[in-house]
Formats: sequence, structure tokens, C-alpha cells
Amino acid sequence: MLPTTSLNSRSQGNGALSPRDAARHTAGAKRYKYLRRLFHFRQMDFEFALWQMLYLFTSPQRVYRNFHYRKQTKDQWARDDPAFLVLLSIWLCVSTVGFGFVLDMGFFETIKLLLWVVFIDCVGVGLLIATLMWFISNKYLVKQQNRDYDVEWGYAFDVHLNAFYPLLVILHFIQLFFINYVIISDSVIGYFVGNTLWLIAIGYYIYVTFLGYSALPFLKNTAILLYPFTLLIMLYLISLACGWNFTKMLCSFYKYRVK
Repeated sequence: MLPTTSLNSRSQGNGALSPRDAARHTAGAKRYKYLRRLFHFRQMDFEFALWQMLYLFTSPQRVYRNFHYRKQTKDQWARDDPAFLVLLSIWLCVSTVGFGFVLDMGFFETIKLLLWVVFIDCVGVGLLIATLMWFISNKYLVKQQNRDYDVEWGYAFDVHLNAFYPLLVILHFIQLFFINYVIISDSVIGYFVGNTLWLIAIGYYIYVTFLGYSALPFLKNTAILLYPFTLLIMLYLISLACGWNFTKMLCSFYKYRVK
């Protein structure tokens, strides 16, 4: 069940926010409210965050319909509840520890790997991608007749987190069961299984990202966000023809980084 929240009060008949309400809806005010809730676990809706994680795999469109609901009730597209981020962080830690165990890393090596995955792979790359997509969408995808609207940076980061979660589960959890016995081997089946999992994971990332921006009614030509699929499939076919093993390369890179 989706939560029900009353609509924000409007002070004018044309729907404009009063100066006091407008101050509450600035980017800084929203960011402060979000960060403050990080320290109040009882105020977080973890059940709903788990619902979102489930439907990001089975029906991601339903997740973005909830973003529409949030815009109508709270006048913002981005999440105001950090529960999803907290659960994603926990899942990231657990899966990375499992990755370190499978790669036979020591305690301190696993800690280094965890710090790398959290602050570089997730946060660092996420900030870069979110900022890039925020700029591109506001610069080139906003409809001419709706210049009063823009994509919130927080929403762009939420879209990244939504797309990153399925990728994380596929590459840092499902793949773990095949690494030592199938994928890292020098056989054809090894790099076929590994590269296919990469294809599915990155394809999921592209698709969920596309859904995130196509859900915004004031954006146009969002189908161009699906164009990387062509490059992805071409790279996948080339990797099979050349015998590249992306998972083996990733494992070697991780072991090099934690030395």
C-alpha cells in the first residue's frame, strides 16, 4: 500500500506557494530535511523501501509511479525518506564482504575493497553520473513549453540509485555463485556466463534510468537514453569473439586495488 499524505496547502487561487511554503521547498531545505532523517531510524519507512527494491526487479514502472505521487503530495520528485539509501548501503556492505570472501581476501583487504566499492563505485560514480544526467536533461530534454520545470539533482541521484541496485545484486550477489567454479575459468562457458551477467546488469541499469527520466512529464525525447543498448550489445558480441572475461578483469582490478 502506498502512504497517504495530505496535499500541501496553497495560499493563492492559482496554486502558487506562499513565500513561507516556498522557503520550505528550496533545494537546501529539502536536502537538510533528508540528511536530518538519516539519524532518525524510527522515521524511516523501511517496509516501503523494501517494496521499492522488490519492484525494481519485477515492475520498475510501479516505483516511478510513486515518484509521481510524491510530487503531487509533497511537491518534490526526489525521495524525502533516506530508508532506501540506508538499505542499499547495508546490502552493498554485505555483498562486498561476500565478494571479498569468494576472492579469498583477508580482513583488511576486504575493508579496503568495501571502502572502494562504497565511496568510488557507488557514491563517486553516482555523483558523476547524476550530475551529468541532471545537466543533460535540463539542458537538452526539457520541453520548450515547460521551461518553468527542471529536473531536481536529488531525483537524478535517486534514478542512479534505483538503477544501481539491480546491477549490484546481479554482479555482487548472483555472480558470486559462479565466479570460482565457472566464470574465472579459461573456458568459453566461463566468459560467456560472466559477460552475459554483465550484459543483463548494465542493460538493467540503462532501462531503469530510461524509465526514471521518461516518467517526468516535462521531458522530451527520452528514448535517446536507450541508445547505449546498441553499443552495449556490440561490446558484448566483440567480447565473446575475442574471449574477454569482464568478471576476471574486475577481480584482478579489485585485488590490485586492495594490495
